[in-house]
Amino acid sequence: MGRVGFNILALIVFISSVFPVYWMVNLSFTPPNQIISRTPSFLPLDFTVKNYITAWTREAAPGQTDFPHALASSLIVAITVVIVCAIFAFLASIAIARFAFRGRVVFIVSVLVVQMVPGEAMMFTIYNMIDDWRLMNTLIGLFIVHLAAVVPFTIWTLRGFVAGVPVELEEAAQIDGCTKAQAFWRVTFPLLAPGLVSTGIFAFIQSWNEFLMALLLLKGYNLTLPPWLNSFQSATEATNWGAVMAGSTLIALPVVIFFMFVQGRMTGGLVAGAVKG
Repeated sequence: MGRVGFNILALIVFISSVFPVYWMVNLSFTPPNQIISRTPSFLPLDFTVKNYITAWTREAAPGQTDFPHALASSLIVAITVVIVCAIFAFLASIAIARFAFRGRVVFIVSVLVVQMVPGEAMMFTIYNMIDDWRLMNTLIGLFIVHLAAVVPFTIWTLRGFVAGVPVELEEAAQIDGCTKAQAFWRVTFPLLAPGLVSTGIFAFIQSWNEFLMALLLLKGYNLTLPPWLNSFQSATEATNWGAVMAGSTLIALPVVIFFMFVQGRMTGGLVAGAVKG
């Protein structure tokens, strides 16, 4: 009975998590006049793709960006953040986990404390810094802000992965004739691949979905997808909820594709290199 109860609870949690996504996709194929109906339909009976056409071609405002350009801006920022963050965090996590140096504990605690400060508390400071560097309304400025936001958590997470790989594996490889660098790249690095993929997914999603700083720092042609989607809400005209749902679905698709592309790597490196061939 206990197992049945837990299975029912898990099913309820699963449905509660998946239903909003299903409802978003359902409404994206529903005509706008039926979306505001008092009798909702759980299936798009009058199937339409006009919402997607509207979302794809609609400008954020006259003279501002549309979906394809906002998609390109988001991809440029998010992919660059993932690559640079992986390099910095990987090297820092190795230094923290493998080497004893003065100030190591202080650095580790500082990384954790930085995560406790809400981004909104530093919003005006960040704005002034980006403005002083003359990077307002540039993707480089947004990239710097996103990178600074995700690097501390990535370092903290990767440190756990590095510390979880026994150093004896490298020592055994060195006994078998590998140099220290060869032992690391052939034995330790494959075991860290799942951690790199996991933290890369986190960095990508954080940068992809970030709204506040993107809205604060960007405007016009350089808008990323979250601020672009916000433009559907207007004080002068009714909100086109069908286009909003279609735009939300289009925004979610790259994240799903990215996860499907890398999820195999999350487990593929768990034991690779741990046993001598």
